[in-house]
Amino acid sequence: MKNIQKMKKDEEKYEERLVRILSKDIEGGMNVYVGLTRIKGISWGLANAICKSLNISKDKKIGSLSKEEIEKINEFMKKPKIPAYLLNRRADFETGENKHLTGSDLELQKDLDIGRLKKIRSYRGYRHVAGLPVRGQRTKSHFRKNKKRGVGIKKKIKKQ
Repeated sequence: MKNIQKMKKDEEKYEERLVRILSKDIEGGMNVYVGLTRIKGISWGLANAICKSLNISKDKKIGSLSKEEIEKINEFMKKPKIPAYLLNRRADFETGENKHLTGSDLELQKDLDIGRLKKIRSYRGYRHVAGLPVRGQRTKSHFRKNKKRGVGIKKKIKKQ
């Protein structure tokens, strides 16, 4: 019982309000498992893999992580040693290698990919340019948020 109380006091002593992991500020009151998913490019499955491979408790608060543990997470995400199906950039178009991108690198790579599709004038590129759905969804009743109101929609006239 005293051991548990001592561990809680130690966690409270190190707890911070904001912790910076992979250039993203995360609230210190969150669990590690939930807090890691706040980083762009880290899914629930990847957060679970990070916790398991680094032996960090998922229920531990992010604010109570030591500097060494935060550094471990940062280093691990630079070169993750996890199965390839958890990576978000498998068989990269330019290099052909498997890698995982997070944060601003992920956004930049996405923009470059869309730009490449537009440049080669593929069907998907045309759809991106026109602001239409790219993956075959129907367009009759959805995807009208950016269009002028009323275009293609007729109001039914009630008969008296």
